[in-house]
Parts: sequence; structure tokens; C-alpha cells
Amino acid sequence: MRIPDIAPGGRVLALGHYQPANIVTNDDLAKTIETNDEWIQSRVGIKERRVAPDGESVEDMATIAGGKALAAGGLSPDDVDLVIVATCTLESQIPNASAVVAHRLGIKSPGAFDVNAACAGFCYALGTASAAVRAGSARNVLVIGAEKLSQWVDWTDRSTAVIFADGAGAAVVGPSETPGIGPVVWGSAGDKADAIHIKDRDDFLHQEGQTVFRWATTTLHPVALEACERAGVHPSELAAFVPHQANLRIIEAIARKLGADQAVIARDIVHAGNTSAASIPLALSRMLERGEVRSGGLALVLGFGAGLTYAGQVIEIP
Repeated sequence: MRIPDIAPGGRVLALGHYQPANIVTNDDLAKTIETNDEWIQSRVGIKERRVAPDGESVEDMATIAGGKALAAGGLSPDDVDLVIVATCTLESQIPNASAVVAHRLGIKSPGAFDVNAACAGFCYALGTASAAVRAGSARNVLVIGAEKLSQWVDWTDRSTAVIFADGAGAAVVGPSETPGIGPVVWGSAGDKADAIHIKDRDDFLHQEGQTVFRWATTTLHPVALEACERAGVHPSELAAFVPHQANLRIIEAIARKLGADQAVIARDIVHAGNTSAASIPLALSRMLERGEVRSGGLALVLGFGAGLTYAGQVIEIP
């Protein structure tokens, strides 16, 4: 028996993202539900969000974002042998999105599976991809977070309609002589699972906003600190902090407690809304595109959401 060569480490080689063209502003929402721009911004920090049309699916958005990540990394479909899609908003549970997306991208016979850890899904998938590369189970892994939350939201309910949006973000994970992805710190609080739920296919997404807010602002900063500690990184060394874009008040509360004074804080939620598993790769890819962060710096990514689940790790920015 021949044991595969084991890579010393894994790292993110490249990123890509996609957003639907349709922009929905707070003023647009105010035409159909009882709300206004000031009310929305003061509570969640969102000015506008993207909403996919009826004919655009999770798989469609994932394919575009994944293709951009491959192109940015200079990789061909033949270079990828594992595809992981993090999503909780598929219209149908079978077939899985990852196999469909891999086929559309021309990736031949890869391992392919989906991860449903809701808004923490990308960090779960990233940790899994890194472990697969380091163990020799995969050469290069395409990790995609993609969501179409608009098809699960009651657009007459202002408690959810003002928050959620659509989009996709992707990362290619490959081998590295030195680790570029730190140990993942993950966990769950299943006793609070009902705080965010969809009862069945005939139901909409329900969220107990205050419960989630209190949990996130009191529970998650120790997770962020532990992710830094396991990676051997002090928060002052971080170039960026990219948490799940759930709520601007949550983001800023965790950032204050983290004490990453030199880090650029992702605030993509202002213009992208809450895109669940897509929000972290989408935000980081857009930060790179705008020149807000530089390749080689260290970023702490932290996902949290329905389940309740959470996960985070320090990565080297590609």
C-alpha cells in the first residue's frame, strides 16, 4: 500500500465572487412594507442588497463565482479534484449543488458534496478542504458559498425582508509548504436551534433577532480569540477581520472585543445584505478587488448562524 504524499499545509490560492444585477434599496422596500431607510440602517446597517431573478439559481451563482476563483488562481478544471458547496437555500435537496456546479465548470469526476451549516457553512467547508489537502485526499479544492435567500423570505415581513439577500463567493484551496489556513475552531448551540428556522418547504425563514443578537455578541469573541491563538497569531497582527455579514451592530461589537486594532473590518453587509454562507468569501473577494487588503496579510474569518453553528480560522490572504 502506498500512502499519498501529505502536504505540510493548505492555503487559499484565489478568490472569486458573484452578485445578481438587481439592486433592492431600502427605499424600494419601503414601497411595499412598513419600513424606511433610517429604521433599517439603525438596526442592521444595510443600505441595499442584491436579489436574484426567478430564473437564477444557487447553482448558477455558484458556478460563476467558482469559475472566477479558478481563473484568478490560474487553474484549469483538471487541477481540481474536490468541490464543496456551502449552502442552505437549495430549491431541491437532490441532486446536490456541488456535483452540478463541478459538471458545469468542466471538472471531471471530482469528489463533490454540500455543507449545510447555514451562515457558518463557508468556514466549515474551508476547514474541511484544508484538512483534505493536508491529508493527501485532494490536490486542489474548490470551496463555494452560495445562497438564494430571497426564495425563502416572506417579503411582507420586515423583520427578515430587510436583512437577507443573494450571492456567491468562492475560494480555491491548495497545498503549501507552510500552513496558510489555521486550525478551524467550530461548534454549535443546538439548544437555540429554533432561533433561526424554516419549518418546511411551504414555510418562510423565521429569525428571533434579539436571541441571535445576544448570542452572537456574547459568545463569539472568545471563538475568534481562540482561532487566533490556535494559529499562533495575536489579533494585533491581523490585516483583516471578515466575520459573517449578519448585522453591522454584531460585526462592530465582536470587532471591539477582539481588539484587532490594525485590521480592516469587513462591512460588506452595507451594500450586499446578509448572504449567509456566501457572505465571507464574497466580502473578502470584494475587499481584495477594491484594494482594501493586500495579498499575504492575515485575515480572521468567522462564520455564525442557524443551528446555531459557528466556525472560524485565520487564513493568509491570497
